[in-house]
Amino acid sequence: MTGDAALTQEDRDLLHGRNFAHFATLMADGSPHVAPVWVDERDGKVLVNTAEGRVKITNVGRDPRVAVSVTDSANPYRWVSIRGRVVRIIEEGAEDHIDELSRRYNGTDYPAHGGRRILEIVPERVARSGS
Repeated sequence: MTGDAALTQEDRDLLHGRNFAHFATLMADGSPHVAPVWVDERDGKVLVNTAEGRVKITNVGRDPRVAVSVTDSANPYRWVSIRGRVVRIIEEGAEDHIDELSRRYNGTDYPAHGGRRILEIVPERVARSGS
């Protein structure tokens, strides 16, 4: 297992694959909130698409520290764990992005739109195994 703040090509491959992630945010009392999510990557930043009003949005608005863990669906011993901060909550293009993710994960456009947001995460610590 290794760790630093930069994503490798192998990390990017996991983030661009059809691999589910677990996304952790911090509740107001400091306890963790973890949810399974679809995940993506752009320019070295991790992207999580969510809907306005979800706990994830509330939590990162208060405390931008997050963690994302992605396991290779074909080899569960290959994974990447990323700790970082949400640096932007992006509205523009979020509906198109959820369609892209849905096509990757389900083969069709996302069935419901409205109020989507992209959480843009800058990695601060990356650990990986099995590459």
